[in-house]
Amino acid sequence: MTHIFAKSNNPKDLAADLLYTLTLEQTAPDVFCGPSFDYVGPRIFGGQVLAQALMAGALTLDQDKPCHSLHGYFLRGGDIRYPVHYQVRRLRDGRSLSAREVTAIQYVPDQANQSARQVIFSMIASFSPMEGGLDHQKTMPTYPAPDILPNEQELKSHQITKIPKSLQARFMRQRHVEIKPIDPKDPIDPEPALPRQANWLRIEAIGDQPMAIHQALLAFSSDFYLVGTGLMSHGLSYLSQGLQVASIDHSMHFHRPFDISQWLLYDMWSDTTSHAKGLNHGQFWQDGKLVATTQQEGLMRLSTRQ
Repeated sequence: MTHIFAKSNNPKDLAADLLYTLTLEQTAPDVFCGPSFDYVGPRIFGGQVLAQALMAGALTLDQDKPCHSLHGYFLRGGDIRYPVHYQVRRLRDGRSLSAREVTAIQYVPDQANQSARQVIFSMIASFSPMEGGLDHQKTMPTYPAPDILPNEQELKSHQITKIPKSLQARFMRQRHVEIKPIDPKDPIDPEPALPRQANWLRIEAIGDQPMAIHQALLAFSSDFYLVGTGLMSHGLSYLSQGLQVASIDHSMHFHRPFDISQWLLYDMWSDTTSHAKGLNHGQFWQDGKLVATTQQEGLMRLSTRQ
């Protein structure tokens, strides 16, 4: 069953929804089940699967080891009407590195009303203690501070008149991650632009949580905006007619500790688009430190322009 979110836009209620997302039930040895959610519509939000898969892998560790990298493929769209089952395979447990393969499965009724097994996502993640050692990074990009920027809700309130009335309620639904675009673009009437964008983001009211929760929530948040970066040079957005957009793969590297309840800078850019795909990159910064990087290839198939 799809979890019904609290109707409140209170940050504590929104954070509680996210923490519930990460609460997996163990149903067999190294098998976990997570509820599905309507974050972006009838298809499961890729960030939800990333976050739950990362939590499933972390739950099989005998030691407290943060994730340092993950590489995943979205194999088919998930259906929010059904839970997701995460099967974890323990590939290796060394003195420092532990590797896990996580397969996300849904059991969906077919035409004969039989339960059909569908693999929707596959990931390998590696976990390792943060042990210090050599340390180098480039300088954090300089952007306006989040305190002086409007958030998404304020920006959408100025665009609502361009949205058909039948879609206005969903358009205005508050996101569970607080996001402040630094140079916001018009998603209804986009113009060609340099394929680079940056947001500030945070999940303010999650309370005191282990690093595994912070990493899973950052993985969740990393799927917002990234695939759209490659659309910018073409003057398109996710609202453009005749456009099919979906995540194909997603990787992350976690470099340093961070606190997702405090503002993080998400700096994104795209190198190339070709053959109905776009390659997008992102970096997360906090307090001058590069804390994570991400890369995603997205489907961007345009059938017609109207």
